Order: sequence, then structure tokens, then C-alpha cells
Amino acid sequence: MVKPITFRRIGPDDLDLLMDVPEGLFDNPIDHAQSRAFLADPRHELVLAFDGDLAVGMASGTILLHPDKAPAMFINEVGVRESHQHQGIGAEITHCLMAIARARGCKGIWLGTEADNAPALALYRKLGGDELAGVYFGWDGALD
Repeated sequence: MVKPITFRRIGPDDLDLLMDVPEGLFDNPIDHAQSRAFLADPRHELVLAFDGDLAVGMASGTILLHPDKAPAMFINEVGVRESHQHQGIGAEITHCLMAIARARGCKGIWLGTEADNAPALALYRKLGGDELAGVYFGWDGALD
């Protein structure tokens, strides 16, 4: 029998779990101090997808506050291990993160990706959001 993929919202008490995620899911090795700070900040959200004990997907977001409008969530990134791509995990984990945003009162959810990132574009188009034209700027290697 095949085990279903499970999804888990990660909080401050899950630092050890996050630190145990093998390389290959996030862009870079997980940093202990950064992870602790991320999880401790109540405006940050992280959802992991698991195949058994292996984290195979991730989606993170940050709730943005403004003096003139309702909170919004910026989706920082979505990732799925190559071994588990094309199984709907990216879409489902993004839906989980979006549900958290809505439950936390966010009236807008948005993200950015590179114009040549075909897998990301396919996922976000599948999710049915409004595709907006725009220009991206980066400083100090922010887009590396």
C-alpha cells in the first residue's frame, strides 16, 4: 500500500524537524540560526510535505502588513524534490499555505518568479491566479 503524502505546518517547536530535512529540498543548506529566527517570527509560515519521514515539498510565506490596506501574504518559495515532482505536491502545498494566509486574515496573496522558470510558471498558472506583468529588481544578490 502506498503511503499518502502528508502536509504539516511547521512552527517554532519544529526546529529540530526542520534541521533534519536532507539537502535538496531547499535552495541552500538549512541554517540553524536563520531557521530559528524564521520559525520564531509570527509573520512567517512554512509548510512541509512528507512522504513517510522524508520532507519532499516546502512552501514558505511572509505576512506583510501595510498602514493603508489589509494584510497580504508574499509566497517566498515553493519547492518539491525532483523525485516527487509532477504528482500535485507543489499545488497542494501552495493551497495549504494559501489557506493559512486566508485564515490569518490576508486579503491578498502574491509571489514572483523568473520569466524563464517554466516549472514554476506552469504551477502558478495551474493554480489559477491572475498573471500580472511586472519588472523585478534585486540588490545584493537577492535573486541568486
